Amino acid sequence: MRIRGINFDTGFISAGTTTREPFDPQVVKREMQIIHDDLHCNGVRVTGGYPDRLEIAATYAAEAGLEVWFCPFTHNLTVEETLELLEDCAGRAERLRTRGAEIVFLTGSELSLMTAGIVLGESLQDRLAAFADPDRVRMLIPGIRAGMKELLEKAVAVTRSRFSGRLSYASLPFEGVNWGPFDIISTDAGYRTGAMAARFRDDIRAFTGAGKAQGKPVAITEFGCATYRGAGDRGDRDEAILEWGAGGRPVHLKGDLTRDEEEQARYVGELVDVFDEEGVDAAFVYTFARYDLPHRDGAHDDFDVASKGVVKVIEGRHGQRYPDLPWEPKAAFDALAARYRERR
Repeated sequence: MRIRGINFDTGFISAGTTTREPFDPQVVKREMQIIHDDLHCNGVRVTGGYPDRLEIAATYAAEAGLEVWFCPFTHNLTVEETLELLEDCAGRAERLRTRGAEIVFLTGSELSLMTAGIVLGESLQDRLAAFADPDRVRMLIPGIRAGMKELLEKAVAVTRSRFSGRLSYASLPFEGVNWGPFDIISTDAGYRTGAMAARFRDDIRAFTGAGKAQGKPVAITEFGCATYRGAGDRGDRDEAILEWGAGGRPVHLKGDLTRDEEEQARYVGELVDVFDEEGVDAAFVYTFARYDLPHRDGAHDDFDVASKGVVKVIEGRHGQRYPDLPWEPKAAFDALAARYRERR
């Protein structure tokens, strides 16, 4: 793989707050250096809903020597609001690019679900519920693809008016993206579940083959595993094990879960190997940290078991390996660092 990457959340906006509070620029700067020096990444996908935070994190990432995938990750904005934010962010990314940073700009992520009006439903939860019925999904797809075609055409236009570098979009398979205007084909659907484990490698090979047919590199913009036994079979559906409160924060875990850092580490390592062997150009583990899912000593409120972060955020104290930071590396951190170090 050309890019050995990881996702970095600057704050997904929901319920009047974000998934990263507080947002401390000096902590972000330190984390970017660790991502480069200790995780042996050479790329980072910076996500979130606030343009100023994205620019701050992208700046520090570039200073640390990382290729930056600048990715606004919106939530429940209208099409018009989404386009305004993309235009703003594209201008910020271009300023960094013209100063010498290696920048790929993504025109959003999973916009069919995250944008109001593409799929019927007032909230993300309502829209996700529409996908629980396979028959309904088949009926929805033509409308989703028509809406996405129109939205992405506008997104490319506003982005290209401000940004002159490489362009991509973090897609979902059912969106039917026309990749003609993009430089890189990217998907957030890099998760291996138990149900499709036997065909996973073949699916990745088909994905890279489609990229070759269009003369474009392919990227896995998300893949990862949570930190409980059995998480590897669930893929990206881990947050269903949490009960969420009105303030956008977890209240309690559903059911009895066994913390298992080794399963997370194996999963991440195995997928890195598959992507590398099958010709993926860039892959980004999801994610570095989930500040909204802290680790606690009690089994019933250790929200980090639902986190795909390779570090566990600790409430009220700092870690031991990095005593200036409020987290501790998990087994997946070291497994990923070893895989990426081998591929430098």
